[in-house]
Amino acid sequence: MGISLGETLPEANLLLMTDEGPQTVALGEKLKGRNVVIFAVPGAFSTTCHVAHMPSFIRNKDAFAEKGVDEIICVAVNDPFVMKMWAEASGADKAGITCLADADGAYAKALGQDFDAAVVGFYGRSKRYAMYVEDGVVKVFHPETTRGCETSSGEALLAEI
Repeated sequence: MGISLGETLPEANLLLMTDEGPQTVALGEKLKGRNVVIFAVPGAFSTTCHVAHMPSFIRNKDAFAEKGVDEIICVAVNDPFVMKMWAEASGADKAGITCLADADGAYAKALGQDFDAAVVGFYGRSKRYAMYVEDGVVKVFHPETTRGCETSSGEALLAEI
């Protein structure tokens, strides 16, 4: 199963690392009544994710806000400790981008966006995508079709909102 335009995102419990430790984030509650951008990467610190995908959302953060986006969320199949360190290393935390862990890959699977790439040790990871969601409903969905982040970049998503 895959996610499509006009569909409500499935319920998910993702993890956010806080000063008090890992905190469960109920995605449905977080999206309720809000305009949110969600983008997913195959892995924190992996090359394209770190040098291209995350930076495309950091540099467009203000432009998304001008279009009424309340929050930008990055999701990856990593643990919350890694996501916190990546947020700090990439500057996502300072830019106000929320980095959530789909630790067991259940959310990627629920969206039909999971994949394996044994050659690089990725199992049950998330494909790269970006979406714009209003009150939990997918309004724009950009699954990546290349090895880079052309379709799913911040610029590409921003152009359609």
